[in-house]
Amino acid sequence: MADLYVGLVHYPIYNKRMNVIAGAVTNFDIHDISRTCRTYNVQGYYIIHPLEVQKQIIDKILSYWQEGYGKVYNPDRADALSRVLWQPDIASAVQTIAERTGKQPYVVTTDARIYPNTVSYSFMRKQLQEGDRPVLLLFGTGFGIEAETMAKSDYILEPVYGPCDYNHLCVRSAAAIILDRLAGEPWWEKN
Repeated sequence: MADLYVGLVHYPIYNKRMNVIAGAVTNFDIHDISRTCRTYNVQGYYIIHPLEVQKQIIDKILSYWQEGYGKVYNPDRADALSRVLWQPDIASAVQTIAERTGKQPYVVTTDARIYPNTVSYSFMRKQLQEGDRPVLLLFGTGFGIEAETMAKSDYILEPVYGPCDYNHLCVRSAAAIILDRLAGEPWWEKN
């Protein structure tokens, strides 16, 4: 299976007025998505934010759980957080993966909308299972990753749909559902 990486993009993203902004890092996103990433054997979880003050917040949270009392109190959390890295932008995350693996990763973004290069989960799962290039799966915070950045992606995954027309999952839920569809045990194929 190809190596899978996750990036949580805080810039460039949209706010509800569709202005491009930098969103704030949240403690929940660091903890919850890292645990999901660890469960699905994601090789690295990149928190992508250009501001140094946000990097300091990330470093403080990671330090507590990896070096301080938190590591003793909850070693499983320390294990999950060991795959979390800060990157100032998407290009840096791509470069880090290319240097680590020796191969240029596919950049795959997620969104609640359909685009010309939208692909199915089965297509992307096959790329992961049979491909030899790593995959960087990007999740946007706020109201999604900015359109110009989306257009540069190799692929965009189809939206996650429920049984109704409401489609606005929190990023932590979307990450769990999508990672299960791409890297989880295909229990639905066994029944």
